[in-house]
Amino acid sequence: MTHDHDLVLRPTAAQTEAALNPPPGRNGGDLVVETLAGLGATTVFGLPGQHALGMFDALRRSDLRYIGLRVENNAGFAADAYGRITGEAAPLLLSTGPGALTSLAALQEARAASAPVLAISSQIPTAGLGGGRHGYLHELPDQAASFRGVVKSVHTVRTQSQIPSALAEAWTSALTVPHGPVWVEIPQDVLLSETPIPVVTGGDTFPEELPPRPELTAVAADLLSRAERPAIIAGGGVVRADASGKLRQLAERLAAPVVTTFGGKGAFPWTHPLSLQSWLEDRHTTDFLEDADVLLVVGSGLGELSSNYHTFKPRGRVVQIEADLGKLESNHPALGIHADARLALQALLETVTDRTDPTAADRVRGVLDKVRERIGSQELTLEQDVLAAVRGALPPGAPSFWDMTILAYWAWSAFDAKAPNTMHSAQGAGGLGYGFPAALGAAAADPTRPVLAVSGDGGALYSIAELATARQYDLNVTWLIVDDGGYGILREYMTDAFGQPTATELTRPDYVALAESFGVPGTRTSPETLEADLAKALAAPGPSVVVLPAVLRMFAPTHTE
Repeated sequence: MTHDHDLVLRPTAAQTEAALNPPPGRNGGDLVVETLAGLGATTVFGLPGQHALGMFDALRRSDLRYIGLRVENNAGFAADAYGRITGEAAPLLLSTGPGALTSLAALQEARAASAPVLAISSQIPTAGLGGGRHGYLHELPDQAASFRGVVKSVHTVRTQSQIPSALAEAWTSALTVPHGPVWVEIPQDVLLSETPIPVVTGGDTFPEELPPRPELTAVAADLLSRAERPAIIAGGGVVRADASGKLRQLAERLAAPVVTTFGGKGAFPWTHPLSLQSWLEDRHTTDFLEDADVLLVVGSGLGELSSNYHTFKPRGRVVQIEADLGKLESNHPALGIHADARLALQALLETVTDRTDPTAADRVRGVLDKVRERIGSQELTLEQDVLAAVRGALPPGAPSFWDMTILAYWAWSAFDAKAPNTMHSAQGAGGLGYGFPAALGAAAADPTRPVLAVSGDGGALYSIAELATARQYDLNVTWLIVDDGGYGILREYMTDAFGQPTATELTRPDYVALAESFGVPGTRTSPETLEADLAKALAAPGPSVVVLPAVLRMFAPTHTE
């Protein structure tokens, strides 16, 4: 009798020939790049270093495309964006010690945003491992310990035969929901040593699905079907699960207003009659959501930004669908459903009863009118005009990547993303320097569309070296730098809190001249000419920089009232 679990895949004649007669001159690094190719990778990001040279030498014997950035953290941001755009695990090749540690902030952002990144680092030679202090270059007592609290999983390799399986295991982990960054480390000597192991020809992995428990979706469907004032908060999990279509179907069947979180931009059509847009940092929206008798939260942990800085206090029943088990009911008691957003929404669509509510659209309009009135009373015409100019210049399907800057904070609430998976920011971990290198990763993922990066002058200085990367690979990224002479949002925060700012003012370069020194076209614009200048830059192939000297202000918060 033959059982299913006894079946094995038999090698083809070509695979057998390759196994019996591997090409000469291969090392452990070849096992890395062969495994990546077998898993489906086509592009890798990174930065070479002494201990990692075995991997980089192997790249020249591989068909993998390499995008080399100038700083490891920026390479991590680029891989993060590549993973967000493609849904694939983006390989990130790093060296030991300082090189590895420099990527930590980017990996924290990838973890917070559930971006699949496969970070592969070298390690000191195996003779130095085991906890002693041998004085090797780049040596850390326990390098993996520096990453365990940041990434989704850590995988260690100590022999060449472990490489294919460890990478396949890490790849599966990165792409199992919730997606996230993973860490693999391989000693220098393992990468450099000649290998007798046959060419890696297989590598298919099958990330596990995360379906909802049917008894829970049955209860959720009953609650939503009988609700008098249902509402929905749609988070980044909806975008990552490619579930925006199912979300729209469910909202329309339930006549439930929808607000998208800053990470969920584009998950629901901006101008839909049921769309509350993304005005989460507004008390009118908070009040509306608190009044819901059943609130469905999909793909969000209701963290600080999504809860109006934890001032949101729901009075009705909360149903929370979340793939990250640690976020389930972490902020509010709920009917917690641990599941992928797409599968859970499909289960609800199959079980809810349609309801009608002729007042729903009117109530949504009433909230948005109050929001506009509040913003309109603050004399913020410049800020709104600048954001409208950016939207007008950016083609509807083009992705944008926003640094932590005042214009980005406006965009979180007020920017129409037009489509899911097009607007991305560093709001997961909140670190500076994300916008431009992330845009480079997105341009590498899809060279057919222009990509916009938005930074302040403070954030721009974190990644200015990547102008060289943009030029070297001719990546189709337009970088808008809003130059206000300092850390603008921190200037506002400190002035509000202490009456005056400290350590927020910056001496900065002439960004147009600096861009041109890299061979990248630069334009100095104004609020009046921004839309035209930005549209022209986006339409031109290759990289470009547009500098807007302007001091923007943030709209007044409501969470402090």
